[in-house]
Amino acid sequence: MDKVQMLQVLAGSLFALGLTGVIIRRNVLVMLMCMELMLNGVNLSLVTFAHTLGSAVGAVLVFLIFVVAAAEIAIAIPVVLLLVRRKRTLDIESYSDLKG
Repeated sequence: MDKVQMLQVLAGSLFALGLTGVIIRRNVLVMLMCMELMLNGVNLSLVTFAHTLGSAVGAVLVFLIFVVAAAEIAIAIPVVLLLVRRKRTLDIESYSDLKG
């Protein structure tokens, strides 16, 4: 197995682990961390493809993904903190009344 295949397997594993965490766990903060794990799996895959193809497009995409992820966390963490202050729990099921 060469380096590219090994990195793609690692990226797929990170994504699968994050997806499993989002599906299984009910804690809002753990779900956010699992989504970041999925995002890092995609980033690793993009960097691997960019390195393999000798193109800078993948690196630029990773930079844009980092910016979007930082904005996502900057918005998500205060929202989660406000929800926790209101309900005193991190369980996602207790927020089902927020559905439209």
